[in-house]
Amino acid sequence: MDGILAPYAANEVSSRGRKHKEPRSKFRGEFQRDRDRIIHSTGFRRLVYKTQVFINHEGDLYRTRLTHSLEVSQIGRTVAASLGLNEALTEAICLAHDIGHTPFGHAGQDALNLCMSNFGGFEHNLQSLRIVDVLESKYADFEGLNLMFETREGILKHCSIQNARELGDVGKRFLNKTQPSLEAQIANIVDEIAYNNHDLDDGYRSGLLNMEQLKTQPLFSKHFEIVHNHYPDLEDRRLIYEVIRSMIGAVVNDLIDNSSRHIEQQAPLSIEDIRNAAKPLINMSDPMFKQHILLKNFLRKNLYSHKKKKEMTLKVQTVINELFQAYMKDEEKMPLQFFKAAKNANQFTKARIVADYIAGMTDRYAIAAHEALSV
Repeated sequence: MDGILAPYAANEVSSRGRKHKEPRSKFRGEFQRDRDRIIHSTGFRRLVYKTQVFINHEGDLYRTRLTHSLEVSQIGRTVAASLGLNEALTEAICLAHDIGHTPFGHAGQDALNLCMSNFGGFEHNLQSLRIVDVLESKYADFEGLNLMFETREGILKHCSIQNARELGDVGKRFLNKTQPSLEAQIANIVDEIAYNNHDLDDGYRSGLLNMEQLKTQPLFSKHFEIVHNHYPDLEDRRLIYEVIRSMIGAVVNDLIDNSSRHIEQQAPLSIEDIRNAAKPLINMSDPMFKQHILLKNFLRKNLYSHKKKKEMTLKVQTVINELFQAYMKDEEKMPLQFFKAAKNANQFTKARIVADYIAGMTDRYAIAAHEALSV
C-alpha cells in the first residue's frame, strides 16, 4: 500500500516493524495506520490549545501547535512525493513531531526543564516519543500507540548519548552515528521551514514585527519585490500572505532540487545506504540555507525575544514552577490516575509523573490549574 516508491524510501517490506505484532489492516498501509493513530490520539488533540508563539488567549487567529503541525505535514508530503518517498510515513512524523510539547511553547519547556534539572531534565522531543510509546492508553494489548519503528525514529530528532542508551532500538543511531530515513530528514527540515515563515506571519499580525523590519531580511525583501511589482496596489494583509507564499515556494523548490542532486550523487540502492551515508541528504542549497538562518536569527532577536514575549515568559515560568512544586509537595492535587502513580513513588519517579501531567496540559488548563492552587 506504499505505492511506487524509490528503492531507498522507507517501506513496509523493509520496515523494522512494531514492538507488538498486530494483524495487518485490510485497506490501510502500516504507516497510514500510524498517521491515523496519531490523529486520533489525546496528545494530538491537545495541541489545538498549545502555544506556537502566542499563548492561546492572546488571539484566535494565531497559529497553535496543532495548526503548525498540519502546515508542517502539508509541506512534508509535497517534498516526499516529489522525491519518490513515503508520504504516509512523512505525514505521520510531521503530525507527531510536537505532540510532547508543553503548554506555553518553548518558554514552558524551558521552565519545566529547570524544574526537572535534578530529575533527568525535560525535553519535548523525548516527551513526544514517551507519549506515543507509553503515555497514550487506548489499546487493550499494549501501552502507547505501538507505532512502526520508522515513525518512532523520525519523531526522535535529537538525543543525548545517555538517553540514547536507555531508548533501545530507536536510540541506536545516535550511538552508531548513522542517519535516519529520508522521510525523517524531511520532517526535520520542513518543521523549520514552516515555523520560520509562519511565525513571521504571526509576528506581523501581532504588530511585534513591522514591514520595515521584515524588509531587512534578504529572503523576505526579494519576494516582497517580486509580489509588489506584480501586484502594486495589493493591500498589506494580502501582500504579506503572497510574499510568505512565494518564500515558502522558493525554499521548498530549492530543498527538493538540492536534495535530488544529493541523492543522485550518493546513488543509494536501499534505505540502509541512506542510514550509512556520511551526512543527511535532505537539505537546502548553501545560498538558500544562509538566507534561512538569517531569517531564523532575525525572528529569535526581534520576535521570540521581544519585550512583550519576555514579559509573558516570566509569567509562564511562574505558572510552571508553582504547579510543579505544588504537585511534588502534595500529589493529591493531581487527577486520580497521576495521584495513584505518584503516591508511593520515589522522588525521581514522582517528578517524572508530575512532568508528564504538566506537559500534557493545554495553555488554558495550566492557567486554570495554577489559579486553583490559591483557592
